[in-house]
Amino acid sequence: MATGFFQELSAIAPVEIAPGFISRLVHTQGATVNVIEVGAGNAVPLHRHPHEQISLVLEGQFEMTVDGQVRLLEPGMICVIPSNTEHGGRAIADCRLLDIFHPVREDYKALGGWVAPGPDLPRPPDFRTGLS
Repeated sequence: MATGFFQELSAIAPVEIAPGFISRLVHTQGATVNVIEVGAGNAVPLHRHPHEQISLVLEGQFEMTVDGQVRLLEPGMICVIPSNTEHGGRAIADCRLLDIFHPVREDYKALGGWVAPGPDLPRPPDFRTGLS
C-alpha cells in the first residue's frame, strides 16, 4: 500500500510491456523506473527511443546489444544506453532487471504503475512533525 513517498513493489500491478517482459512501473516527474521479470528465451528487438536508459541485472543472465556491441550481463552488471542509441536484448536465463529512464516514459506511464508524489502534488505530512 502506498503511503506518501513509500510503496511496496508487490502492490504495483504488473503489466506486459513486450511479449514475456512483465513490468512493475514507477513514474516520477523526471524518470521512469521499471522492475522487469523476463523468462528465458524472451527477447526485445533492436529499437531506439529518445530516453536515456540505465539497465541493471538483478538476477539471471541477459544478453544486451547496444550500438552493435553485444555483452552478456549477469547480476550486478550495469549497461548505460544513451538517447536514440539502437539497442535490444534477450534473456539467456530467467531474469529480473531494473531499468531507469530519463525523461519519463509517457508510453509506459499510459500503461499504469505508481505515479510517485512530486512538488506539484499534495505532499504527505512529515512523519516527524505532522506538517506538510
